[in-house]
Amino acid sequence: MDFIFYPFESFFRTVNFVVLLVEILLIVLWIGFAVNSKRTSVIAFTSAISAVIFLASLMMGNPVVSFVFLAVLISLMANTIKIVNEYQRGVLLRFGKFAYVVGPGINVIMPFGIDRLLVVDLRTATIDVPRQEIITKDNIPVMIDAVVYFNVFQPELAVLKVQNYFNATSLLAQTILRAILGKYDLDDILAKRQELNEMLREELDRATDPWGVKVTATEIKSIELPEEMKRAMAKQAEAERERRAKIIRAEGELQAAEKLSEAASIISKNPGALQLRQLQTLSEIAVEKNSTVIFPLPMEIFKFFAQKQDGSEG
Repeated sequence: MDFIFYPFESFFRTVNFVVLLVEILLIVLWIGFAVNSKRTSVIAFTSAISAVIFLASLMMGNPVVSFVFLAVLISLMANTIKIVNEYQRGVLLRFGKFAYVVGPGINVIMPFGIDRLLVVDLRTATIDVPRQEIITKDNIPVMIDAVVYFNVFQPELAVLKVQNYFNATSLLAQTILRAILGKYDLDDILAKRQELNEMLREELDRATDPWGVKVTATEIKSIELPEEMKRAMAKQAEAERERRAKIIRAEGELQAAEKLSEAASIISKNPGALQLRQLQTLSEIAVEKNSTVIFPLPMEIFKFFAQKQDGSEG
């Protein structure tokens, strides 16, 4: 009988040895991750659990029991090893109390509900503020869309001081948007959009600072006016354009009158200049062959012929 079960006993020992070797590799890896986290409590916990599992497997000498302890070890590693990305930070709560902020990389925490890791994203996030109906200072209803850019700069405050910092920031942005824009006339809202954006950013950043949230920018995307107001503004713009056109036309006539007056003053000093101007005008209008040209003669010609006739009669 001993001869028959000897090969099976050798096989079981080999399997048990392989399982123990795998346990050693996993334990070394687990403790290495714990040492990398630089937390004394985590290092002590992983070392103690690893020693208990390895010694129990070694003392039992049974491959089935070793497989059970190996499964327990793998389960513990899966529950305690947490990976935090570069753009994230983890807020670790131990027994419900804030312990520390976990950095990026592979981190080891305690299992069995002792530690709880809450991951916070540090990248810039955007909030599309829902369309808000605002009554301006001059009692004009307008619909305004806005967008808010923010990021978390203190993860522990974003977790401990507010239940949901994203929703809280969104609701606060809607409230501040209505409160600030309601203090201005419609013309100021349309003309001073950049100043209002900066004012909104400062007020929102001041309110979210205790939550560890930094508001980097706010932008008013669109301002929708009532149809009656659009027609009134169109009429106003049209009237303004007509006023400018009339002023420009009047200024042109004034400048033309001034130049004509200067030209008349120059021509009046030399009678021959008037004759040359008449000949030039005649050459310009003679280009059109189908036109009838009535050309005035100077009074001096009639005087010349009258004097010549009086001389011949005498």
